This record gives sequence, C-alpha cells and structure tokens, in this order.
Amino acid sequence: MSNSEQDQHSQSLIEHLTELRIRLKNALFGALVGMIACYNFTEDIFNIIRSPIQPYLKGGGLVFTAPMDKFIAHLKIAFFGGVILACPWIIYQAWKFVAPGLYQKEKKYALGFIFSGTVLFLLGVAFSYFLVFPMAFEFLMNYGGSIDTPMITIDQYLSFIVTTSIMFGVSFELPLVLTILGMLGVIDQRFLREKRRYAIVGLAGLSAVFTPPDLLSMVLMLVPMVALYEISVIIVGFFEKKKALAVGTT
Repeated sequence: MSNSEQDQHSQSLIEHLTELRIRLKNALFGALVGMIACYNFTEDIFNIIRSPIQPYLKGGGLVFTAPMDKFIAHLKIAFFGGVILACPWIIYQAWKFVAPGLYQKEKKYALGFIFSGTVLFLLGVAFSYFLVFPMAFEFLMNYGGSIDTPMITIDQYLSFIVTTSIMFGVSFELPLVLTILGMLGVIDQRFLREKRRYAIVGLAGLSAVFTPPDLLSMVLMLVPMVALYEISVIIVGFFEKKKALAVGTT
C-alpha cells in the first residue's frame, strides 16, 4: 500500500470514528433530554416497573440499604424512561451513521428505518415486561419452597429490570441490523441461509447471557430471536431482488 493510500485509509478511519462519536453524543443528549422529561413521573414509572415482582414481596415493596439508594433509583428510572422516550431519535442517529454507505435510492427508507427500529425496540421491551418477567419471577420466587422470604433491594431489582429490558429491546433490532448489513453488501440472503445453524447457536448463547438464570427465560428469548432471524432472511432477499432489478433497468 502506497503512502497516499495509507493516508486516505487513515483519513477515512478518522472520519468514521469522528462521525461515530458525534452520533453517540447526539444519542446520549437525546436520552438526557428524555430523562429530564421523565423525571417528574418516576414514581408512576417505578410503580409500573415494580409490578411484575410485587406479588412476591412482603408488604408489596422493595427494600433499600443506603440513604441514597432510593434517590439514585429514581435517577435510573428517569434515564431508562428517557431512553425509551428518545428511542426514535437514537435510531435516527444510527441511520445517519450508516446512511453514507447506502445508495441514493436506499436512503429514501429513512422513515421506515426509524419507524421499524422504534417499533422493534418497544416490542422487545414489552415482550420482556409482559411475558418474560412474570414467568421468570413465578419460577424464581417460588423455587425451593415458600419458607424463605425474599428481600429484594431496589438497586438489584432495577439493574436487573433495566438491563434485561434494554437487552431485549436491542435484540429485537436483529432484522433491522441484518437488513442494513445486506443493503451495505456485507451479507446476503445466501450467507444467512448457510450460516443459520451457527446463528442459532450464537443466539442461544446470547439468550443464556441476557436472560434470568432459568431455562424458561432463555427459551422465551431464543424463540422470537430465531423467528426474527428467519424474517431477516426474507427481508434481505427482498432488498437483494429490488437492487438487482434496479441494476437491470439502468
């Protein structure tokens, strides 16, 4: 590689890293704005977040062991709400990062990208809240008999709920991520079909890491992930055909 080519490569890398930093900073700014908007509603949000485990708690409440725990908990709740509220803005920043690598005709899908990304993220969060958490707590809180009394701290519970919810939301973005990679030419439908078995093993590993420590929760995450992967195969193939037709007519 010549010195000129090395300079161009270094410049391109620096430009990409600079753009990534800008988009991450913008996304964080949006989440902070959402956090401010949600701060006055943290008590209501906390009641919603507490609901899945509340039937298993003595007195219906969580416990805290340090004076600052409850205040910090409300900050975490506000930030979590801010991320959900700012979801379209955060996904827009992701689109702005990848859009320069797309063809002009493909850039018209910006609104579809933002809308579908937002819907998929919210579906992932809702899936964890309405299905995974109730079933997981039913198993975990009743495991080993009912003699022992659970004393769950606010910090532990929020860390678990927030992390798991965001992981489900991000995981449900799989079709969008694979579609963008397909549009960028990184992968194609044939590649996804050939690597299906490896993908399922990888998804199973991620499901085991990101879900509560029981087989049921893992399966509850793995099944929709495999379904989303299969949907991704179809969508990537659809855009491949559209690109081929567009090239054939030019």
